[in-house]
Amino acid sequence: MEDGDAVRAGGGLPEASRTALRGPAVRRLLTLRAGEKLTTGHVRVAADALGVSERTVWRWLTAAESDETVAAHPGTRPQTGARFTITPEVRGLLALWKGNVRAVHRELVLRAAQQSPPADAPSLTTLHRAIQRDLTPGERAGLTGGERAARKHDVFLARPRGWRNHVWETDHMQAPVLVDVDGTARRPWITWFTDCATNAITGVAVTPVHPSRESVLAALRSAVLREAPYGPFGGLPEKVRVDRGKDFLSRTVTAAFDVLDVTVEDLPAYTPHLKGTVEGLNRAVESMFLAALPGYARQPRPGKRPARPKDEVLLGFEDFTARLLAWTRWWNTEHRPAPLQGRTPLQAWQDDPTPLRDVPATDLWTFTLEDAGTRTLTTRGVRFRKRDYVGPWMTGQAGNQVRVRYMPHHDHRIEVYHAATGRYLGPADLADQATEEQISAVRRARAARARRLKKDLEASQRERYAAATRAEAPQRLGALTTAQAGAELAQATDTDLADLALPDLIPPTAPPTGWRTPASLTALTTSGQSLPLLSGSGEETAPARRDGRAARHTTDEDGDA
Repeated sequence: MEDGDAVRAGGGLPEASRTALRGPAVRRLLTLRAGEKLTTGHVRVAADALGVSERTVWRWLTAAESDETVAAHPGTRPQTGARFTITPEVRGLLALWKGNVRAVHRELVLRAAQQSPPADAPSLTTLHRAIQRDLTPGERAGLTGGERAARKHDVFLARPRGWRNHVWETDHMQAPVLVDVDGTARRPWITWFTDCATNAITGVAVTPVHPSRESVLAALRSAVLREAPYGPFGGLPEKVRVDRGKDFLSRTVTAAFDVLDVTVEDLPAYTPHLKGTVEGLNRAVESMFLAALPGYARQPRPGKRPARPKDEVLLGFEDFTARLLAWTRWWNTEHRPAPLQGRTPLQAWQDDPTPLRDVPATDLWTFTLEDAGTRTLTTRGVRFRKRDYVGPWMTGQAGNQVRVRYMPHHDHRIEVYHAATGRYLGPADLADQATEEQISAVRRARAARARRLKKDLEASQRERYAAATRAEAPQRLGALTTAQAGAELAQATDTDLADLALPDLIPPTAPPTGWRTPASLTALTTSGQSLPLLSGSGEETAPARRDGRAARHTTDEDGDA
């Protein structure tokens, strides 16, 4: 029987499976031969299963008895020389050249030629073959694109889904959509909480600029409350997973979680797969909702600004928030994620009989405020951060000790509680608060000053260099004469000395009593300290010299008399 006929005869298994079975089959036949139980029937059955002829199997047995390596891989071609393998040096070059095999090959050829005597470098085909053989797909991707690219080839375990409010996951996401915020195009941030068992979005908050702990607290309140318009999802979870975000681990947020009896699981850095539910939500909202909005600004590749129509009208922040909340309701009530097996998050939530832990809205508001300590309520209200806050309920309350709590970054209002009993007294608004027109004017003035200062700094520090066509040191452009350089240095020196001068630190002493001093100078001198009249011809003051000449003149006249 020829080998081709044997392959057709044994053809139940694919070629890869038959090749993998060669080693175990040959080792089994060797065991039978060692026990003197090997027969021709055993060889025939093995040949039919492996898709080769009986003569080939007998040849493998003969070679395996003399060489143990043949028993591991029967039928492979013997190596005539040392096979090229991937060494740590080649790995380092692959990482240096970001997976560029041709660049690595040039480096290996150059290093081999510099050795004494010159060594042989592998060919480009051999290098490609060794990389495919010795490196896994994850290693090749990691050497090319880093850890994130290598993670795409990893195998991850799936957590058990658990029950509703067993585990929540939370995250910030910057929406790739430009939104009109007070006349400026900005990319808003989304902060949300999601339930891992039902894939429901329990709470969401949108921030026009970079989020803070205030965004986390606002999203947490909307997630816990089950009354309109937040329900029916909500209640207190048993655990919340975060990813080392400073906003989620701030003192105020962690204190709120502790008071609400919620465990915070701080995940290791750069492990988004450990909170896959919210990461999947981040990807889903972009492809299912954000990509269709005007102002979508996802960059096709890093460093390249996407082209947008010049006449495109951006959504306002209010309109964007309303659309996002509508999409959130659609996700919870109509969307059917694959893990829920045809159910919506709302149906999965309602089918779960796990009891819920609710918190009154007033208590939740108190728990999610930042504590600023105790203050004394005076006739001017409550003093907080060098500003006064007043409320209509403060009448007749002056002199009481109160505790101040506030929402971070909300400077217009604070919440006041009785210091001893903790009873809520009421809100207090900022006294003498500026109008919106005044605030806008101040912001415009600050922005203009910042732009002017930035322009002046850039103009003073800008340096230009000549273009080089050969290897040489960089040459600065911009010529100065000797007079110009001296004048500029003198001006800088004078300016520095003038800034350091403190003319009012030590006031000048008072002049001698015999001097006639202007009233403006007398007010600036130290009182009660006058200079004495100095003796001697060289150190006498002008009035003293005048008095001396008058005295001598009188003496002379008396002597003549």
